[in-house]
Amino acid sequence: MSTDNFIVEYEKKILPKKIFTFGLIFAVVGLALIVIAFLNDAVRASFVSVVTFAFVLSIALGAMFMVAIEYVAGAVWSVPFRRIAEFLGAVLFIAPIFIIPAILNFHSIFHWSHQEVVAKDAILQAKAPYLNETFFYVRNIGIFIIWWIFYLLMKRNSMKQDFTGNAKLSKQNTVLSALFLIFLGISITIVSIDWLMSLAPHWFSTIFGVYYFSGTVIAGLAAWAFVSIKFNEKGYLLKGIKSDHYYSFGALMFAFVNFWAYIAFSQFLLIWYANLPEETFWFIARGEGTWLYFSLGLIFVHLIVPYFMILPQPAKMDPKRLKIVSIWLLFAHFYDLYWLVMPTFDKDGYKFCFLDFSFPIFAIGAIMLIFYFVGRNKNLVPIQDPKLKQAMNFRL
Repeated sequence: MSTDNFIVEYEKKILPKKIFTFGLIFAVVGLALIVIAFLNDAVRASFVSVVTFAFVLSIALGAMFMVAIEYVAGAVWSVPFRRIAEFLGAVLFIAPIFIIPAILNFHSIFHWSHQEVVAKDAILQAKAPYLNETFFYVRNIGIFIIWWIFYLLMKRNSMKQDFTGNAKLSKQNTVLSALFLIFLGISITIVSIDWLMSLAPHWFSTIFGVYYFSGTVIAGLAAWAFVSIKFNEKGYLLKGIKSDHYYSFGALMFAFVNFWAYIAFSQFLLIWYANLPEETFWFIARGEGTWLYFSLGLIFVHLIVPYFMILPQPAKMDPKRLKIVSIWLLFAHFYDLYWLVMPTFDKDGYKFCFLDFSFPIFAIGAIMLIFYFVGRNKNLVPIQDPKLKQAMNFRL
């Protein structure tokens, strides 16, 4: 079938109301459990809020990263699914909600925020020009504002193209995407250091930003793949999408699972080899008591299971397998973030608490609601993108 003779068959449909209904249920139940969690242990709940904030932020930034990569690389296969990633990027606007509890208990979770502690600690004094509350809030607010601006500009051009078909809008988004990717590399490192790494302010690692980035791409990619496949199966996307179009979802997930493992092992190996006390204590804390089993579980959950689930080529094209892997990888990323954060709260070992699920439940509901409100009356496919017909002819 030639590109010139291909006719885009797209029937615009309103998003199903059950997305709103289930989203509202999850949000209300999650919020109720959050209140109970705070009444039970406000400090623990604050630490879990940091985990969930980093998780929700990953989905938003990961989705925006995939959109930007499509424009910069001139990718074709992803065009029929790009609008889903654009709507997931809107989660960026609700991400700050999840750090409100942490802000309210800021001094309880960030050791470096106590002036009397800094005054007696040479390491914290050296980091004080960066790790101080004023600069902390200023840079984080500034970063979010710039992220929001990039998102709004890129989404505006994409939506406008649905009506005008102007190819120049794609070129504008290509420029914006290139600038966004540069800024993302810097800003995601800053945010990960601020909200995750600084929980243990004496720890040093020069690869931590890349580590969080690798998980962010996995989370954004997994959410994008799951929603895209689900919507296509329900007839909300273009007619004619084949299993070949799914292959890149599986291939990218497989690639970034390996990339995450490489970065994680590199960080561990370099710190283990150098054997410096200011670096090794962080891993030692995660290798003692019940945290040891949690750490070993991370290898199984985040590498071994997804690696073999999508290793065969047919698995990368199987929609059922891809949906399962996507859900698994989202769980694995949350597990990873929990492993990064919670040992700082409970140094004696992991203790299960069902109230830790309060924030993830609320997050699921909030993401469903924002996706519904952003996309309910919009085209779920960029119907006038210049590459769409070529994309529908994509074959391996």
